[in-house]
Amino acid sequence: MNVELDVLRPLTLSSILCRTVLAVFLGGLVGTERGMKNRPAGMRTYMLVALGACMVMMTNQYVAQAYHTGDPVRLGAQVVSGIGFLGAGTIVVTKHNQIKGLTTAAGLWAAAGVGLAVGIGLYEVAVSGAILIFLILTALQRVDAAMRKNTKTLEVYIELKPHISLGEALRSIRAKNIQIGDVLLEHENGSPEGCAALIATLRQQRGVPRQELLLSLRKLDAVAYVEEL
Repeated sequence: MNVELDVLRPLTLSSILCRTVLAVFLGGLVGTERGMKNRPAGMRTYMLVALGACMVMMTNQYVAQAYHTGDPVRLGAQVVSGIGFLGAGTIVVTKHNQIKGLTTAAGLWAAAGVGLAVGIGLYEVAVSGAILIFLILTALQRVDAAMRKNTKTLEVYIELKPHISLGEALRSIRAKNIQIGDVLLEHENGSPEGCAALIATLRQQRGVPRQELLLSLRKLDAVAYVEEL
């Protein structure tokens, strides 16, 4: 049965209580997975984002209904653009040029969308959206991990032994029939440690497990340390 949703649901005391509680619940649902993984933005952060977005949307609806003026989604548009500063704070570039926190930032942005939907009374979108976000963060994590595990491209951080040149190290790696793509030199032999470090993109041979590839790199005479990024 089709249900018409083109009528704005009225803003009453009971609907305000319902929307705020639902926003906190759905925000907590989305943030549960991040909190269990001890991410910078956990369950409480997601709750606050969803609740704040919900309050902004309800305030905008109240202004439009009470004063019969203004755009009923104007404040909500500011939430969509303004949530970026909070998401950007969770994105970190590590010392090996790894980027972490993108999933958390995307989750915060999506949680704001859930809060906006609840705030305007579009419960169907809010509930279904929150459930899908939760499933993406949990159930699809194994799919993502399997895709990464089966990929043929491997990015590694390599520290060379003292006074080993970059060319010598690359030749020893190629001697193992390992294809080398991009190479980023972290520091050269002139560093205080007297050794070079680099980030390299490697191409695995067909049928060679990742752990076996890493083990073969660690056994090279020119290599002191290897870490998968």
